Amino acid sequence: MEKKITCLLPLSDNEAAQFTVRSLKDSGEVAKIVVVSRKGSGTDFSDTGVSVLESDGFTTTASLKKIADLVQTEFVLIYTKSFSLDLGKFALKRMVQVCENTSAGMVYSDYFENRNNQLSPYPVIDYQEGSLRDDFNFGSLMLYRSSAFKEACKSMNQEYVFAGLYDLRLKVSQKHSLVHIPEMLYTDIERDTRKSGEKQFDYVDPRNRAVQIEMEAACTDHLKKMKGWLKPEFKSISFNAEGFEYEASVIIPVKNRVKTIRDAIKSVLSQEAKFKFNLIVIDNYSSDGTTDLIKAFTKVDDRVVHIIPERKDLGIGGCWNEGVFHQKCGKFAIQLDSDDLYIDNTVISRVVDAFYNQKCAMVVGSYKMVNFNLDDLPPGLIDHKEWTPENGRNNALRINGLGAPRAFYTLVLRDIRVPNVSYGEDYAVGLAICRNYQIGRIYEPLYLCRRWEGNTDAALDVNRMNTHNLYKDRLRTIELLARKRLNIESENK
Repeated sequence: MEKKITCLLPLSDNEAAQFTVRSLKDSGEVAKIVVVSRKGSGTDFSDTGVSVLESDGFTTTASLKKIADLVQTEFVLIYTKSFSLDLGKFALKRMVQVCENTSAGMVYSDYFENRNNQLSPYPVIDYQEGSLRDDFNFGSLMLYRSSAFKEACKSMNQEYVFAGLYDLRLKVSQKHSLVHIPEMLYTDIERDTRKSGEKQFDYVDPRNRAVQIEMEAACTDHLKKMKGWLKPEFKSISFNAEGFEYEASVIIPVKNRVKTIRDAIKSVLSQEAKFKFNLIVIDNYSSDGTTDLIKAFTKVDDRVVHIIPERKDLGIGGCWNEGVFHQKCGKFAIQLDSDDLYIDNTVISRVVDAFYNQKCAMVVGSYKMVNFNLDDLPPGLIDHKEWTPENGRNNALRINGLGAPRAFYTLVLRDIRVPNVSYGEDYAVGLAICRNYQIGRIYEPLYLCRRWEGNTDAALDVNRMNTHNLYKDRLRTIELLARKRLNIESENK
């Protein structure tokens, strides 16, 4: 039987490497195994029949091109972790079978996760056109069709240190499908035991800035090739609309946040401004005392508008629509989560000034991560420096969020409306707005984001994380298609 796979794996300790090599050889599908190690490592696997490729790892363009040159088999298998790989029975045969049957450029699968010696299923999600985020989880094992791999490497015209693998899969996806096999085909060891709420800010950690710059460049190049890139040209906007009693409204959707809503409301009412503003709290049928607490504020301050919606099927987005379409909503609608606090009493004024000075339809600020006692948490300031006037609207399709706090020109938001969901609703609106309008930025911190066990994203299981990621990928797909259409219409004018 012809062996169709060349397998590449990173350098690991001898015991892990020996286990992985045995697992690959026992599959009966692997013609050649290559360990990728840094120059001068002194690695020698000759006694196991394994060759060594000296390079700087899978993330570099140079390494991928070297791999493309040495591969003579029909398929390339890349294993990205340095821990032992435990293949399921007939796993590689199944991956080859699916790749052949679907003519895919790459296939990947679900897996079992070994976390602290506890084995559990770890499903991943389907790849779609809008799966542009660089942290998409393919698992640690990916089988490429060699022809697609070589073709992609040949088209690489920019040398990356960090974004090589990301650039590879984007280029493969331009001409080939990336197919998910919903079967547990191997076991992966997971050493990162942080909760979901602790991991979600890794991509905006300032220490990863050099990585993010490369990822943005790779994504921008991809969008240009896919006709989804937008020039930094925006619709003009003016703020001369009449009929607004208030210049600005802070909007807080809330449900069962008796522990935090008092502080959030006080931080709004303490704001100082030369214009009229109010606070609209949409109370989504709280049952823990939150409702009574909000009512107490309305009795002493007529700036507090307390809304209990008629409908009982509203998510956070639906509650936002209740506030935005309320007759007392101001010209600018400014976000504050019920868990969080404005950093000082100038926030509303600074946000409104940004609208007029930057002539934008949406403003995104920055925030500091703190615990419930307001002590700083890493990574500290989240300022989304990757959002630039020149390319922010394109890079928005790669990153998993646009930053906070967010504020909107109310007439634009009423035209777009907010999806009635409780996750990703802000991202959906931001993508739709920046398709046509400039988004303004404030890089200084405007609020304190309190992380505690009550946060809705503090500790999500894999199925909930997959649901969230699938939805945001779908938003990106919808937006990418809209932008392609916009470019076609512009070319045909």
